[in-house]
Amino acid sequence: MLDSWIEDMPPEETEEKLRKCADQIIKRKLETPAILALEMHAPLANTIGHFALGFAPFVAPILGGDFFGEYSSLLAKRDNIERLICMLEASRDGTDHSEVKS
Repeated sequence: MLDSWIEDMPPEETEEKLRKCADQIIKRKLETPAILALEMHAPLANTIGHFALGFAPFVAPILGGDFFGEYSSLLAKRDNIERLICMLEASRDGTDHSEVKS
């Protein structure tokens, strides 16, 4: 579970996970609330990521250790949050979010 915090994810895996996260948000039609929440919490991304790491022993049995570790480390980086926001904005505006580049 902590391996994702020790070493960086390859760029193609990062992109795949961000796209998967964006697809789930889009599927539920929560683009606007997600963008708002991500914009508000982007300055605290690293702190929130480490806070989530502290709660991992309590949350990991429910969500799965690998899932929780990967996404907490992924969203702890501010540039990944910005890319996710761009994907969601592109979807909301009618642009294919797979065309959004970092």
